[in-house]
Parts: sequence; C-alpha cells; structure tokens
Amino acid sequence: MIEAGIVGGAGYVGGELLRLLLNHPHVRLKYISSKSQANKPVHEVHRDLLGQTQLKFSSDYDTNIDVLFLCMGHGKSTEYLSKVDVPKEVVIIDLSRDFRLKEDAKDFVYGLCELNKTSISQGQKIANPGCFATCIQLALLPLAHGLCLNDEPHITAITGSTGAGQNPVATTHFSWRNNNISIYKPFTHQHLDEIIQSIQQLQPEFDKEVNFIPMRGAFPRGIFASVYLNSDLSEKVAKDIFKEYYQGSPFVHISEHPISVKDVVNTNNCYLYISKHKNKLRVESAIDNLLKGAAGQAVQNMNLIFGWSEDSGLQLKPSAF
Repeated sequence: MIEAGIVGGAGYVGGELLRLLLNHPHVRLKYISSKSQANKPVHEVHRDLLGQTQLKFSSDYDTNIDVLFLCMGHGKSTEYLSKVDVPKEVVIIDLSRDFRLKEDAKDFVYGLCELNKTSISQGQKIANPGCFATCIQLALLPLAHGLCLNDEPHITAITGSTGAGQNPVATTHFSWRNNNISIYKPFTHQHLDEIIQSIQQLQPEFDKEVNFIPMRGAFPRGIFASVYLNSDLSEKVAKDIFKEYYQGSPFVHISEHPISVKDVVNTNNCYLYISKHKNKLRVESAIDNLLKGAAGQAVQNMNLIFGWSEDSGLQLKPSAF
C-alpha cells in the first residue's frame, strides 16, 4: 500500500479522484485538503460518500506521502510548488494545465498514457492532459504515428457542464444550459496547443491547421468528438492502423458501430468509431471528461509509475441508461 494526498478536493475532479482512491486496492488516502471546506466531513460536500469515509477536509499539506495529486485551478499548481517543499521522492500528478506544454514542463512528463507510457512509468512528475485534448488526441494519434495525418483535421466536440468546473457562471447554471447548446472559443481553445504538440511528437513534419469547434452540451458529463479529414486511406486500412496503435491499451476500444457518450460515462474508456465517406475519413471519439479526461487518467498514470496493472482501481461500471 502507498499513501496519497489530494490538494484541492472539493470540486468535480477532486471528488472523482477521491472516489477512485478510496476504492483503489493499493492506495490509502491519507488526506484531502480544501481551503474553502477545511474541517468539514468529506461526505458533507460529496454527499454520495456518506458512510464511505470518515475523512475531513484539511487545510494543511502533508508531504509525508508517496503520491500527491494537485486538483487546483490553472496557475495554482505553479504557485503551490513554489511555496511548498515537496520531497523529491514524492510522485506529483498535476491535473491543471500548468506543465503540459514543453515550454512550461520543467521536469514534468505529459501524461497521456497511450502516447508516453514508457516515459510515464519512469517519471516522477506528471502533467495530466486536458479533457478535450485527451478525447481528440486519441482520435488523431494513430494517424500521426503512421505519418498519415496529411490534411487539416476538422473537429466538432461537445462537452458536459462538469467540464467548466463547480463554481457557477452564466453558461453553466441549469436554467441557461438545459435544453440549450452553444459554441465557445472556436479555433482558439486552450487545449489546441497540447494536441498539436502531441501530433508533432509522432509526426514532426505536421504543419497543418487543426480546426476545432468546442461546444457546450446540455448534459453533466462526457465528451463526444467528431473528427474528419481528407485521406487516401481505405476504411479497412485506417481501422487496422488504429487497432495496431492501441494494441495493449486497456481503455481504448475500436467499435464496429457508431458510439455515444452514454457508452463511456462513469468509465475510464475511450470508444472510437472509424468510417470513410468518399475521400473523407471520419473518427468519432467519446470519453467521460471527469474520468479518462481527468481523474481516471491521473490514477492510470499513478498505476504505471508504481508498476501496478494499468487498470487497477479503474474497472468501473458504465451507466448505459
């Protein structure tokens, strides 16, 4: 058993990570901190955990642990690590975007398991990818690996309201979001940089635009992305490229039928569906933004670092209905 700590555990992602670690076979959750909820029982904030844990939120940061998860807002992880002397033997997994890009990474490894498995397993500090970035990269990286990403990808992707965080703003409260849909940050979303960075890691000569239209959905969790581009690949060859790339990846599955968000909600899975329409190759990708897009991927990274089975603590039941 190892001991874990969470800094910033009152939000959606921190809560999901808390639930996973409480049920992980190799982890004892030592503390979960939150300045806003300090000294409150965890189950008063995450009410589904009544009877599951007696932990209280702490205002202190104990570094006498094996792994530290940072679940704070963007910019807060850099501030935290500049103030707190975390021992070098403690594994740090950061779920903000502070260290995802090479120019900011310092000694952090980009934690997309299906891209950097070896580097992650040998790493000590992990920058967990963004949720949109995860969903979209998993739809594109096999093509980049095969040097087949030779045209501009066009992406429309929709996310649930939990992707915007727990603090209510005008575009997340129920009366606005329910029965509604809208576009935000077209062509400028902050996850584009990490998507392009990963593509160029596999296909260094890639110099095309990545056209990304993000959308807000009227549902709480999940991401569905539709990606298309001009391609000379046949549907069969494209599917073979994807199957070969994800061979040995326990959470990425190629479907023979169109997919939906409900297929993957409450799991760490990514489902992909590949089809060809004349000269257009199209890839559907679906994940749970709070799990494979955040907390589940963080646990997957931890499993790799400590040498456990990649799916330890992540054998979750899908909701289906």
